[in-house]
Parts: sequence; C-alpha cells; structure tokens
Amino acid sequence: MAATVDVKHYRMLIDGKDIDSDRRMTIIDPSDETVVATVAQGDASHIDAAVAAARAAFDGGAWSRKSPQDRVVIMRRIAAAANDAVDELVELELACNGATVRQATGFHVGYALAHFNYFADLAESYAWQRPAPIATFPTLSQSVVHREPIGVVGAIAPWNFPLLLTLWKVGPALAAGNSVVVKPDEHTPLSMLEFARIAERNGLPPGVLNVVPGDGRDAGARLASHPDVGKIAFTGSTAVGREIMRLASGTVKDVTLELGGKGPSIVLDDADLDMAADGVLYGCFVYSGQVCESGTRALVPSALHDQFVDRLVTRAKTIVVGPIRDWDTDMGPVIDAKQRRRIFEYVTEAQNDGATVVLGGEPLPGDDFAKGFWVPPTILTDVRNDMRIAREEVFGPVLVVIPYDGGDDEAVTIANDSEYGLAASIWTSDNARGLAVAERLQTGSVWINDAHQINCQVPFGGYKQSGVGRELGPDALDAYTEVKTVHLDLSGGRDAKPYDILLSHAD
Repeated sequence: MAATVDVKHYRMLIDGKDIDSDRRMTIIDPSDETVVATVAQGDASHIDAAVAAARAAFDGGAWSRKSPQDRVVIMRRIAAAANDAVDELVELELACNGATVRQATGFHVGYALAHFNYFADLAESYAWQRPAPIATFPTLSQSVVHREPIGVVGAIAPWNFPLLLTLWKVGPALAAGNSVVVKPDEHTPLSMLEFARIAERNGLPPGVLNVVPGDGRDAGARLASHPDVGKIAFTGSTAVGREIMRLASGTVKDVTLELGGKGPSIVLDDADLDMAADGVLYGCFVYSGQVCESGTRALVPSALHDQFVDRLVTRAKTIVVGPIRDWDTDMGPVIDAKQRRRIFEYVTEAQNDGATVVLGGEPLPGDDFAKGFWVPPTILTDVRNDMRIAREEVFGPVLVVIPYDGGDDEAVTIANDSEYGLAASIWTSDNARGLAVAERLQTGSVWINDAHQINCQVPFGGYKQSGVGRELGPDALDAYTEVKTVHLDLSGGRDAKPYDILLSHAD
C-alpha cells in the first residue's frame, strides 16, 4: 500500500470550526488502492459536541427563525457555489468510491445539486401554515395547522452516493429550518465535508450543518440514540437500519430509513427484447451494481429465456471496465476488498446450489486489474428464487436470470416473493398491460420500459424491509417538520363555552 506522506488531511466540521482528532481514517481509491487522503475520525464525544452546536444554533435562531424565503436565497447561493466547484466534487466522489467520471458527473454530483435546488424550491411554496375550516361546534373557533422545524436532525449517509443521498436529508432539513449533524460513511466523507464548507462560505450560519466522519458503531450509534436529536434519516443496509431504529426508539425519534433492495426486472412475453436486454443490463450494472434499487433479478418467460440470455451476454460483453477517469469507461471497481470477496462468495455458493455462470464470475485478468477491487459484469442462469443469491442483496454487478411459465401472474408472484420492496421494472410493448402489472407489485417505485428513473418530483422509498418513510417528492419537507395545531376561540365570552360539562354556571 502506498505511503500516506503528503496526502491531504481533512478535519471534521463542528460549529463552523475545523476539528481534528487523535485518530485518523485512511481513504483508499478503489480503482488502484492508492491513498487519497486521511480524515479525522470522530467518536461519540465529537457527536456530542456537534449536537450541542447544532442545538445552540437552532435555539439562537440565525437559521431556524429566518423566513423561508431568506433560507431559499441562501440555499440557492450554496447550490450555485457548489456548481462552480463541480469538478472538485466529482473528483472527491470518484476517488473515494470508484464511480466512473461519467457516473460521478451526471448522477453523483449533478443530481445532488439539482435536488438541493429542488428542496429550496419546495421551501418557497410550502404550506407553512394552513387554516382549517371555521368550527361552530362546540364553540365558534378557528384552527391553524403550523409546520415547524424539528430542531436537530441526524443524517447517516452511505458510501455509494455520498453527496446525493446525504443532500436528500440535509436539503429538506435545512429548508425546514433545522440544524443538522451528518455522519458520513467512513469510506467517502470528502465530498460532504467540502460541500459543508462551501455552504458556510455562502451564508449558512456556523453550527447549522456539522459533519463528523467516524465509525458507525461509535459515532453513528451515538447520533442515533442522542436525546437531543429529534430525527434520524439513514440510507444503508437493512441490518444497520434495524439497529438504528432500535437506538432511535429509546427517545422515540422519528426515523426515515431507505434500506436494501432485490429489484425484479420483469420481461413480459411481448417485450422488445433488444430494448429490454439493454434496459435490464443498465438496471443491474450501473455503478457496478452498487445501487439499492438495482434490478438484480431478471424474470423472463421460459419460451424466451435462451434468446434473451444470448442478448444479455452479447451486450454485456461490450461494457467497458477500466480506468474510472476515462470518459469511455462504463464500469469501475466495487468499493473495497471486503465487498469484492463477498460478491465472489455469493457467486461460488450459487454455483454450488446449481446456478450456471454464463458471463464473468471470476477476477479480471491482466496487469490493469492487479490493483483495485474489480468485479466483472456477471450473469447467472439456472437460478431459482429460493436461492440465497436471489434473495439477499449482493450489492455488486451480478444479475440472476429466473425463468417463469405462468404468465403475468407467476411473474408478479416471483417478484413479490422477497423481503424487500424498493423498486422494479417492467418490459412490455403494451402500456396498459405494464400498468396493470405495476399495480400488483409490492414496491415503492415501478418503472415501465426504463430503470433507475429517480425523479426528485416524486417520492422514493420502499415497502417491507426496504425502509420506512419516503424521500423526495412534493411532500419531502413533511418528514423534517413537526405539526402544531393552534386553536383560536371566536365565541366571545365564557357563557358561549361548554364549561357546564364540568362546571356549574356561576350566579
């Protein structure tokens, strides 16, 4: 491993100050295993300091008591400044998580800044106060429903889309007037640290946004259980999501959890097979399959199975795996050695269970792949839906093909036979048929003749063990506000009130 001499060191951001620690985390480029940077490793004491700073900032009102329009102006200024720094943010993303430059520019950072602006737009039009109809019983009165910030929000972010999925939490939290403490993943803290500093340079008051990189079992657990944190928003594995829910329950926090998936890509018997093959590959192999809503189970009519698999293999062989900073590269490495080993173990176990590897499944040969955490596009056939590889989230570039004979009914049954329910795709030449199948799927998103269509204007989240709550969409700020009803009596005097239910009338 390369020496860490002369690499840049990043500090935590707490209360507007750069804070170091005695412990450091080393950030590795997954494509070549070089050391990218070192980062101060925060612990529970740093989380306590960040929460205290966030609470003080909230109570001080420099952000929480600004008008929504004033917050909007600053959020748009931050987004514009971040856009000016887009090249730096892209490099910080791909150097940490192995995304290709095309993916990092278009999805990881491009989406992140556009979505941050969307949350600002929501704040501008949000119904912060909503009058209820005037009541005449039991007395004449008027009630107004207020939406108010929660206070301190904790955001625990994943490594696959570190800026985008963090801003899905930070954006609506700030728009609503909250203060935020972010615990980024240990692999990928750099882009969020840089964004937070951009935010403070462009008008966000100190203490409103704090970033504490650290270990999940220490810093993350403290943030989830901290009594002064009113809400936790988390994206990551279902197993960790369960633990965060348990920790948050100690103080009855509100939680938003976006967790795992095992998405079905349903090919109906009337599908355009060329388009469906490209779409299924896109749905599974984008970002090396490290996307929670990836379509990793291809459900194909038995009569079309062989010709569809031939199409998949032929097209998948054209996917360019290689240098992540080359614009011609389609797919990069996976995040680390542990994940690479885990993926190959899933493939080996599937073969032992009777599955057949028709593409990939082995380490890539050659000097170009001697360093880095590379897994080739991998396709397996002879897979049953009860196999482990069809039921658990592999989180790598592994597609399993499952045949079905019973028409749309059997396809729906197989698709829904999962503990997850995050997303699905349907491939058909009949829109009405696709819509009918979509209504029967137990998933938070269904894409007909498309995949990975994350639209900030519609909600995103999952059924079953794929999560709790929704992110994005027109109601995104709801999850970061408390609801207060203010009742104003209009009856005009004591005699008009029903106090005699409890008290006799005075003489």
